[in-house]
Amino acid sequence: MAENLVIVESPAKAKTIEKYLGKKFKVIASMGHVRDLPRSQMGIDVDNNFEPRYITIRGKGPVVQDLKKHAKKAKHVYLASDPDREGEAIAWHLAHILDIDQTAKSRVVFNEITKDAVKESFKSPREIKHELVDAQQARRALDRLVGYNISPVLWKKVKKGLSAGRVQSVALKLIIDREEEINAFKPEEYWTIDGTFKHNGVTFKAKFLHENNKPKKLKNSNDVKAIVSQLSGNQFDVTDVSKKEKLRYPANPFTTSSLQQEAARKLNFKARKTMMLAQQLYEGIDLKKQGTVGLITYMRTDSTRISETAKSEAAGYIKEQYGDNYLSKRTEGKQKEGAQDAHEAIRPTSALRTPNAMKDYLSRDQLRLYKLIWERFMASQMAPAVIDTVAVDLTQGNIKFRANGQTIKFKGFMSVYIEGQDDAEEEGENRLPELEVGDQVQATDIAENQHFTQPPPRYTEARLVKTLEEKGIGRPSTYAPTLDTIQKRNYVKVDQKKFYPTELGTIVNDSVKEYFPEIVEVDFTANMEALLDRVANGEMEWKKVIAAFYDNFKIDLERAEAEMEKIEIKDEPAGEDCEKCGSPMVIKMGRYGKFMACSNFPDCRNTKAIVKTIGVPCPKCDNGEVVERKSKKNRIFYGCTNYPECDYISWDKPVPRKCPKCESQLVERKKGKNIQVVCTNCEYEEKPQ
Repeated sequence: MAENLVIVESPAKAKTIEKYLGKKFKVIASMGHVRDLPRSQMGIDVDNNFEPRYITIRGKGPVVQDLKKHAKKAKHVYLASDPDREGEAIAWHLAHILDIDQTAKSRVVFNEITKDAVKESFKSPREIKHELVDAQQARRALDRLVGYNISPVLWKKVKKGLSAGRVQSVALKLIIDREEEINAFKPEEYWTIDGTFKHNGVTFKAKFLHENNKPKKLKNSNDVKAIVSQLSGNQFDVTDVSKKEKLRYPANPFTTSSLQQEAARKLNFKARKTMMLAQQLYEGIDLKKQGTVGLITYMRTDSTRISETAKSEAAGYIKEQYGDNYLSKRTEGKQKEGAQDAHEAIRPTSALRTPNAMKDYLSRDQLRLYKLIWERFMASQMAPAVIDTVAVDLTQGNIKFRANGQTIKFKGFMSVYIEGQDDAEEEGENRLPELEVGDQVQATDIAENQHFTQPPPRYTEARLVKTLEEKGIGRPSTYAPTLDTIQKRNYVKVDQKKFYPTELGTIVNDSVKEYFPEIVEVDFTANMEALLDRVANGEMEWKKVIAAFYDNFKIDLERAEAEMEKIEIKDEPAGEDCEKCGSPMVIKMGRYGKFMACSNFPDCRNTKAIVKTIGVPCPKCDNGEVVERKSKKNRIFYGCTNYPECDYISWDKPVPRKCPKCESQLVERKKGKNIQVVCTNCEYEEKPQ
């Protein structure tokens, strides 16, 4: 038996670390938490100073017995759970279960699972930091008090199975508030005058800017006609040329939040998938002859700090691959206010493990995420891009147009990586001809274009995560489960990557907003996070934070139980009769959305999915029709109305015509940002839409 026992959360992490520590160490996994609040009860004694009641998690008995057996035989027990508040809480629970002295230096933390980092961490074990544990206890207690008190009220007054969490309620409110903004939005008309000009054979664009050297808003077609009527002929004079050199700096290396946002934009990953893949890359990948190695640093962080060792290795790689002029001269940026700077930004554990070198060891999605992390980190250590900008004023009489151009003089970090955008298209080069004051250019076209202002955009996952972080709601580790919950509860639906509130979500939000206004208040939730940070810093006692919250919450709870009226969600008539008993069918709300059911329930239990026809006959059977369906994961697919007799299925949307080459089915397939019609049998394809 090894004289040193090390306990981590997962078998993958245990396997990686044991290889580094040698024969004197036995590394085993606790399989996550072993102790928690009971699922069937509140678990917080509000009459006894909010004392939590912890129990061994159901099904973890054998794991606990195995941990105790190994701990009893070991001379030293080290607790090496993750380096965050939750990891500290896991270590604390393990210490209780295994009767480890709370003052013993049994806690070991490392930010990356590499041989050097792991071995170095065991040279300086420390005591468990109880202030971090208390901050985690406070979060769990708050979430229990909110969820386990409000949810039963919603069950009684609205519908069984509903929930209202502390962070999820705010996220839902943001989505509903945005929908209300969009519905209330009144578009305003505006116009632009866009000119096409030519000089020395080069064509370029310019926009109307000034009348009599003053900006003028073009609100309607009359405003436009008043400007255009002043133009005579096609000749314009170049009256000003302004040239500037602009530096564009790279984005910081990833935090948890920015990683989730960028993976959503560039890879179309949900936050949960991003975190799952990042966990795998952190815990270790088998690199064959090199052994198992953690490829990235810890993935739950809101720090952008980078170690000097990592900077130095990256600088060496950049110098060798690109040259000295590509090295960054920038000093460390300031951390955002409230950032928990316990460990570094998310980065590769070695800059020398390029994505190309790792491709044989990673799955497709692992490689895509690793490439994103590696490129973002390397770009952050590189020199800014140098961009030459030019603004040219073209004048005729009192009317002035302006042409803006830019050329990339030095690509710098852009050689490796450019940050994605939620709304705007990536800026490219726009070259103008060489022009000087006094030159004359010819207008080849003056176009009058009508526009209307647009409502604010609906939230995508990336945009919602960004908003939650900016407003200080929750913590990066909570975003993925929060977004998952509001979708699973059918409070929101996702269509073309955008969140839409459902009828049920609106009902729940209205009920919580009326009777528990603090819970959905953005500032209140953000202030609570700040208080939890103060607990983690040892500045406040966690039970006092809970007590201050509960005093007001209890009053709201009593009012809701007494005054909230029961809301009846009426079934909508489906407009057809049950084929089994002849009773009218109705539309009901289920876990995965709306479905049809017989109104004669429970005597008749007939149910049917609500399907949307797309006007395409089934390509597999004679009398079926293709309909749009949704999988349990809310993904749209296409199948036959005769299912299960006909098993036709397609993830791509069929179109109502045959391939002109082989008479097979044509389907719509996404290609980048466009939709392209392709044949399912031959190489025929049409131009993207």
